[in-house]
Amino acid sequence: MTVDTYIQQARTRARSEREPIDEMLDAYDTFIRRVQKLQPEQTPSSVASLSTAGGVTHLSADASSTDGCRPVRTVFTETIRPHSVADIDETESLLKTIREEFTDAIAVALAPTTEASFTPDLKRMVLAEAQSRRAEATALQKALEREEAHLDEADAAVDDIIAWIVDANETPLTDLGFDALQQRHETLASHRDYCEEVARDRQEFLQKTTNNGVDAGIRHRSLIPYLYQDFSVDHPVLATVATLDETCEDCQRTVRDHLVRRA
Repeated sequence: MTVDTYIQQARTRARSEREPIDEMLDAYDTFIRRVQKLQPEQTPSSVASLSTAGGVTHLSADASSTDGCRPVRTVFTETIRPHSVADIDETESLLKTIREEFTDAIAVALAPTTEASFTPDLKRMVLAEAQSRRAEATALQKALEREEAHLDEADAAVDDIIAWIVDANETPLTDLGFDALQQRHETLASHRDYCEEVARDRQEFLQKTTNNGVDAGIRHRSLIPYLYQDFSVDHPVLATVATLDETCEDCQRTVRDHLVRRA
């Protein structure tokens, strides 16, 4: 007898997803550290300002300004871009990636066509956005760690039940006496109760949120479609325990038939 289980696949998927997140966090750490070392331009002739009106960002720059933001773009290219989730298409422009990772305003400010200066205000804006994105990535990392730990617990519970069923099936029901059959029926009922408990714990876990400070959080339920979008089932744990519960129910029905015949 075999029981379909998706939990082991889910564990592998959660573990594999942590590596790129770890790399992204390292990339943001390096980006922030390198940008902090860049000296902003202070000369009046190269001042650029950002303003927002009607939801549209406008940038004004003195005609004599130069491309003072090139070092920032270089650091972004060497650190964050290779690990950007948005940068799936290799033909995606650098500024589009900056816009996806940061904001439209920052992408406009850093664009070489604006010849904007790397002012103290722009430096603060870039660092604040990078730190915000890093906080979000850290929350995702913590959520993945909690998901993996929860999958480990569910997998252990399921494995115990499957192992019992496989072992029990080695003894034909015809070789069991009435009391042994009754005990097997009760054990199967306990296993079904345990399946319900695992499913209930999973539902409660999905309602929770992993936070990183007050500004970044990942709802567990929103993490599931992202992690298991390529799976044949939407919820690996719930699908597995539902299948296992059905298997235990079928076994119970067979045991009851033998009990009735011997009553």
